[in-house]
Order: sequence, then C-alpha cells, then structure tokens
Amino acid sequence: MKIEDEIKGKFRNEYHKGLINLIYTTKQLSYEFFQSLKKHGLAEQQYNVLRILRGFNSEAPFSISFIKERMLDKDSDVSRIVNRLVQKSLVNRIENPEDRRKKSVYITELGMSLLDKMFNCEKKADTLLNNLTTEEVKELNILLDKIRKKSE
Repeated sequence: MKIEDEIKGKFRNEYHKGLINLIYTTKQLSYEFFQSLKKHGLAEQQYNVLRILRGFNSEAPFSISFIKERMLDKDSDVSRIVNRLVQKSLVNRIENPEDRRKKSVYITELGMSLLDKMFNCEKKADTLLNNLTTEEVKELNILLDKIRKKSE
C-alpha cells in the first residue's frame, strides 16, 4: 500500500514523502520485532546490549563506553540499561581495580541462554523484509548507507 493511503496524508515533495515513508516503515517494522522482545521481558536497548556482548564475547569483559559506541540508539543510558540487566542476572559488572569509576561488563550464561531461546525472534526479524529480493535488500542497504553518509 502506498504511504499516502497508509497515513491518509499529502506531502510537500518527494523528499518529504521519502522521509515520512522511511520513518513510518521503520516504526512499523520495529513494532513487530519489539513485541517479540516483550515476550522475553526485554526492552530494545537491553536486547541491543546483550547482542553486543554476545558478539564480542571472546574479548570480554567490556567497558560501558565500548558498549555505548556500538549501540543502535546512541542516546541510550548504557549504565542504567546494564544495571537492569544485572538485576535480571543476564550480565555481570565488575569494578576495575585500577579505576573504581570504570566498570567491566560481560554476558552471563543466563544471558547467553536467553539469546539462544530468542533465536526464533531473530529469525522472525529476518523475515520482516521478505517481500524484497536479496538484490533489493542489498540496494536498500546501499541507499540507507548513502543517506547516513549525507547526514554525517
């Protein structure tokens, strides 16, 4: 369905339409994915932290700043997110003996187990773009990279 029909609106020009279409589509896809996260008791940012820690697990532990650099949402309060994950026993945080202000964080076995259980959520996320061919997804990625390059 066209964006005009979805939101029953008009646009100033094609750039305005493209931006609104991108925002609307992103929110729609995100909503579906984050509903599956809720079933596992995780918020988007918590899931993001767990994925980062799992992805770099062989190099653990990590500083809060290491995690923050890799977050999808750069405005996230990583310390607060880590605190919540510690409360759920999904990550551990240890003080750096050389500098008590610095904390090292690593994913626990429980955190790894939860991500393993969530594999179906991840597979479902892969299908959110299944109405596009592989070539179309590659082109989409090129265009999105190009948009971000312009805004840097």
